[in-house]
Amino acid sequence: MGFKEFYQRHFSSSDEKIISPGFVLRVGGVGLALFFLTYFLFSWTMETVIHNRKEVIVPDISGKSAVTALQALSENNLAMKIGGYEFNEKVPIGTVLRQIPDAGTTVREGKIIRVVFSQGGESVFTPNLIGLPLRNAELLLRQRQLVLGEVSESYSLKADKGTVLSQDPKPELSVSKNTMVQVAVSAGLPPAGIIMMPDFRQKKSDEAQQWATQSGVSITLTEDANSLFPGGTIIDQDPVPDTVVSPDTKITLTVSSRKGAAGSEREFRVHYEVSQSGSQRHIRVVALGKSGEREIFNGLRDPGSKIDLSVPFGDAEKIRIFVNGILVEERPVK
Repeated sequence: MGFKEFYQRHFSSSDEKIISPGFVLRVGGVGLALFFLTYFLFSWTMETVIHNRKEVIVPDISGKSAVTALQALSENNLAMKIGGYEFNEKVPIGTVLRQIPDAGTTVREGKIIRVVFSQGGESVFTPNLIGLPLRNAELLLRQRQLVLGEVSESYSLKADKGTVLSQDPKPELSVSKNTMVQVAVSAGLPPAGIIMMPDFRQKKSDEAQQWATQSGVSITLTEDANSLFPGGTIIDQDPVPDTVVSPDTKITLTVSSRKGAAGSEREFRVHYEVSQSGSQRHIRVVALGKSGEREIFNGLRDPGSKIDLSVPFGDAEKIRIFVNGILVEERPVK
């Protein structure tokens, strides 16, 4: 029977415009048979392909780099898929933290192994604690998810009792969370009989000589002809300020021997006022010129205190001022 006769018989006849139930059953039966046949053939084909693959044991790739892990899986005809990244202090960054399925599991070749990589320990920057009261320093460490470690004390001529004098690790270093930060705090002024090294930087050598005579210690002066400061100004010292000294201590002061009479050359005045609020701050002033960077001031200053320095023109192009290790101002020398 041709298509035309089929159409006229089932759809065009005036007295048989509705498809007969018998026709629906015949078509449905043929479709169902084709479906089961297709499903059977597909299942048989896939099962044959899969079961023809050899079984392999998943290798242990924990703690291995991405390249090494991929190579180990490839040698066993296995595939790798990145399943994510997680922080973990004990596992180096970029190495496998865990795998799914686990090592030792028997799988077919071609199995995809999901791998989670380590991002290492979460890193934070150490805050600058110098000049802060110990309680404030501890609160700041907690905010940065760090831990206050050993607290030692030393006498100080400038810092109030309980103020942080130094820290380890130093400020603005990248460390892992929960790292312990050791601090040294001021124990206040030294008792009678203890001699401490003052801060003579940016002061005249005559003042240091007078202190040495009164304290019964001796000092050695060395000269620096390339200094930015006028002749006779102390630009460095050893030991550092607040070090306990004795008559046997070797004390060396570096003094500027810059040539030129006073007032013979123009000078650039550096004036900075420390904020009235808060606690002591660590102030550092640096001069930048053609010869590089030179530190012209470094020390703790109380709130509201003023710093006045003189820098000869021609020796510096910029002045940078740091407060607690943070650059707060840069001025051109003009």
